Amino acid sequence: MISASLVKELREKTGAGMLDCKKALEATDGSIDAAADWLREKGISKAAKKADRIAAEGIAAIKIEGNVAAIVEVNSETDFVAKNEEFTSMVEEILSAIVKNDVKTNEEVLALSASEGTINDLIINKTAKIGEKLSFRRFERVVKADDESFGDYIHMGGKIAVLTVVKGASAEVAKDVSMHSAAMRPAYVKSSDVPTEVLDKEKDIMREQLANEGKPADKIEQILVGKVNKYYEEVCLENQIFVKAENKETVAKFVQNNGGSIVSMIRFEVGEGMEKREENFAEEVAKQMEGK
Repeated sequence: MISASLVKELREKTGAGMLDCKKALEATDGSIDAAADWLREKGISKAAKKADRIAAEGIAAIKIEGNVAAIVEVNSETDFVAKNEEFTSMVEEILSAIVKNDVKTNEEVLALSASEGTINDLIINKTAKIGEKLSFRRFERVVKADDESFGDYIHMGGKIAVLTVVKGASAEVAKDVSMHSAAMRPAYVKSSDVPTEVLDKEKDIMREQLANEGKPADKIEQILVGKVNKYYEEVCLENQIFVKAENKETVAKFVQNNGGSIVSMIRFEVGEGMEKREENFAEEVAKQMEGK
């Protein structure tokens, strides 16, 4: 028996319909991951594009001082609090502490000195004062070389933050790459960054899709080459068509034409991958059942 909670979880992950989710779970003995793949193979869902639906509120922010930069995501319960001056000043203090200290883990960040004891104390005190749960979710600290440039971009008041480093090109070029990344959501910088297990799983799904489309078995591997290249164009920054290009050049080519290469890109989207609250799921199910 497939529970309603399992169906709900799969729907949030894939965006597929309730009955399709139930059928997928029945076909895969209740495995969420296998059911998501089953839906993709049948062409019912675009799981990869739905899996990271924004749930939590908060802010993603960046601070640059010389050759050091920090990018963070700090969460709150509501968007209203994310715009509160108490909250934004706390985020700024966290950023400053990270820039000034060579930290590698969240635990190290929380232990840093702050205006109210440690960063952890600061967050606890602000939580008590503001009246909402606040949490420090993630960060990256980046140190660049003198011949490299930072490019930072904040979208929608801190819903998305992107920090790019380019070698041999200007900060303006790096910022253009960050703006592209904010819009196009690349998961990796280059094709060689895609983990083997991720690529192998994608290939398996592609093979199943092609078989379901009736493609000849002896042609599937040949067709797969083009589909893999298309996959790289979707998920890899360097392979994507640059959004500001008029001649369909890739992002890698755009940077190259400006005398440089991409060193790194970090993109934080607030609430990315976090579970979404679904207040009206029972009501939605009831309506769908009535309409059968």
